[in-house]
Amino acid sequence: MNTPTTAGIVIVGAGQAGVMTAEALRSGGFEGAITLLGDEPHGPYHRPPLSKAWMAGEMDAAQLVMRAPEMLARKGIELRTGTPVKAIDRTAKTVVLADGSALPYTGLVLATGSTPRALPLPGGDAPGVLALRSKDDASAITERLTTCIEQQRPVVVIGGGFIGLEVAATARKKGLTVTVLEAAPRLLGRVLAPVLSDWYAELHCGHGVQLVLGAQVAAIEADAQGVTGVQLADGSVVPAGLVVVGIGVSANDQLAREAGLECERGIVVDACGRTSDPLIVAAGDCTARRLADGSLLRLESVQNATEQGKSAAAALLGQDRPFTATPWFWSDQYDKKLQMAGLSMGADGWAVRGDMAAGTFTVYHFKGNRLIAADSVNASKDHLLVRKLLDAGASPTREQAGDVGFDLASLLVK
Repeated sequence: MNTPTTAGIVIVGAGQAGVMTAEALRSGGFEGAITLLGDEPHGPYHRPPLSKAWMAGEMDAAQLVMRAPEMLARKGIELRTGTPVKAIDRTAKTVVLADGSALPYTGLVLATGSTPRALPLPGGDAPGVLALRSKDDASAITERLTTCIEQQRPVVVIGGGFIGLEVAATARKKGLTVTVLEAAPRLLGRVLAPVLSDWYAELHCGHGVQLVLGAQVAAIEADAQGVTGVQLADGSVVPAGLVVVGIGVSANDQLAREAGLECERGIVVDACGRTSDPLIVAAGDCTARRLADGSLLRLESVQNATEQGKSAAAALLGQDRPFTATPWFWSDQYDKKLQMAGLSMGADGWAVRGDMAAGTFTVYHFKGNRLIAADSVNASKDHLLVRKLLDAGASPTREQAGDVGFDLASLLVK
């Protein structure tokens, strides 16, 4: 096995978290070798537009690029695309590549992302049954959408989460017949209050989506050309020329597990991105952060990948930079932008500010008398203010939150 003699920091994963870590290492003063390993053939690109502007044809390839290889090279960051890693040798301090060669490290970053959960049903691997995670996934779905348009065939989305609903909205904008099958009794039930779940159901139905809640999918039907329909438990079949599966993701923690790192629903890290090995940090969708109370927090967002990357870089430089800012997320569906701030799990009360019927409003989540999160639709000013309130630990009452005449900014310490 050929092992190079010059060791530096190796980053496994060339997505948002990997790139942010590499750049933070350089800006933080690290002068050694930085090698960024990506298993895809593409250089770093933006993932959020894949289910929206990219799939809708509203963004070109150049706009999707996050960092061009020459830009990384100018910063002394070596990008290797199409380079899967098959093992970590913590004793030898090397990563073993798919071609059998080994790359030594003085510090290792795991930014391996996540993988969509497969549909564990008969026919789940039929041609035309696709999930969305990568640029290649998006291209495959787009190609199939074009075929559906040409052949006037419908689209079925299994899973009423953000990815599924964004794809459904994009397909409807293309004029396709779309059915969304959601096993739960409401859309986005894990992340949205019931009032907002209902609003999104009405939004999609109003755009012509056929929505089936409590759906029990039994099998995928296909012929020689690929998928033809989705069979439900009652024996009925929903016709389909494309099935998009959006039933969640699993953290890519296999490398870490096999190397003996602590993993539970992902690679376990602290607030600074440190793993159970002092030479190895992790960032992004592959991680599960251990909180002060011992619980684990998994966040899948651009903000988390960016901030964890910066924290992980600092840790390798011997510094503490805990990521403790208020989490935020967003989703674009039709002409509505949802912006979420904070974590609404455990909320026991809500207040609505604005006009839900007009599609410009914010739902404030409370636990007891404390504001813990807010979801804003086409209300960016509300969203930005809520992030400031949550970061400052300032909370309005439910009455104040729901009163458009009350100035929420007055609660911030001057």
